[in-house]
Amino acid sequence: MADFWQRSTNVLLILIIAAIMWLVLDATKALIFCSAALLWMVSHHIRHLVILERWLLRSNHTPASIPAGSGAWDDVFAHLSRYVRVHSKSQELLNLALERMRSVTAAMPDGIVLLDKNDRIEWCNQMAEKHLGINLTLDSGQQITYLVRQIPFVEYLAARRYSNPLILKQTRQPSLIISLQLVPYGYNQKLLISRDITRFEKIETMRRDFIANVSHELRTPLTVIAGFLETLSADEPVAGDFNKRALTLMTEQTTRMQRLIEDLLILSRLENEHNKMTEKPVDITALLNTLLRDAESLSAGRHHIALNIATSAQILGSEEELRSALGNLISNAIRYTPERGEITITWELRDEQGLFFVQDSGIGIEPEHIPRLTERFYRVDSSRSRETGGTGLGLAIVKHVLSRHEARLIITSQVGRGSCFSIWFPAKRLILPDEQKITSQGSTDYPSE
Repeated sequence: MADFWQRSTNVLLILIIAAIMWLVLDATKALIFCSAALLWMVSHHIRHLVILERWLLRSNHTPASIPAGSGAWDDVFAHLSRYVRVHSKSQELLNLALERMRSVTAAMPDGIVLLDKNDRIEWCNQMAEKHLGINLTLDSGQQITYLVRQIPFVEYLAARRYSNPLILKQTRQPSLIISLQLVPYGYNQKLLISRDITRFEKIETMRRDFIANVSHELRTPLTVIAGFLETLSADEPVAGDFNKRALTLMTEQTTRMQRLIEDLLILSRLENEHNKMTEKPVDITALLNTLLRDAESLSAGRHHIALNIATSAQILGSEEELRSALGNLISNAIRYTPERGEITITWELRDEQGLFFVQDSGIGIEPEHIPRLTERFYRVDSSRSRETGGTGLGLAIVKHVLSRHEARLIITSQVGRGSCFSIWFPAKRLILPDEQKITSQGSTDYPSE
């Protein structure tokens, strides 16, 4: 009430002055003065209302942008300035909290989408955009099912049973497998969490393949051995030729099973984190000459094998493991190269790194198989692999050995023209003779990084 009388002081003063003029002068002059004074007050208020309206229509409201006023409007604008300062501070704190939340969610490996009660997109982070193929700028307010149209997801959303996640393979990115989990919150709102599980699915596939293949690989030799042993143990006499053939097959299958078990034990040892590698200088020249003799024995004159040693550099590592890795690559080249084919084994220095590669003139490998060659028991042609006596673990062993030696395996191949398996050893693993300096050797078609 006090504010009302305070704001009415000017009007009362005008009325008092008009009354005095009425008594002293005349009524006409008093009315003219009163009308002019009231008209000035009205115009004064209208002008400040226009100023206030223009300020409210601005998009950026800051304390510095508050217009100046006079009279009662000075107090109004002062109160407005204090309100804007408080609001701006609250807005800054809110923006800071929002920016922190965005930074946290952007750093998360999972995608996050906020959905309203009608399953429309309210907000999402960058990882969700990558997983689901959406764009927050363009798709905000859109139904999530308009953008993620797979039938399993639509059914999962409609069923409203969110206790278990949904495994979904993206149609736009066939190599991406994601897990989707809906979490209700607030008033009929939902949080959609997406997670990239491609790697875990591949590991699970490899585990299943490993169990299936190792069971088959061990069962076949044992079946052969058990069958012939049962025959040889029978009371009826059998021909000497049959005995000889049976014993030969049993010996071959036993040898194959022993190789398989040995390779499994090698892999187990390589994967054991507690099995630390004993490092010492390994004479690669001497090692390759030994492997060459083994290769010639395995080939039995069916191939032309050439050994090119362009450096006497040694490698700091495990001789046993390197023998296994390099020997596997050489034996594979022999097994998968037709008779009278050519195999070249090279050890040289290139680009300040040690380069070992085996190049053959075999039938080659299709491009789609190359990324999976180092998986356990992965075979391009199962029947051909078994005919050559391979265990399917050789390249898996090579991969683990190279990982322990900080080296890289690069595979290049052309169907009908042959393959090249190359190993790049880092410079810090090389031990050079005092008189030799690292120089780049001439390049060939194989290998390339």
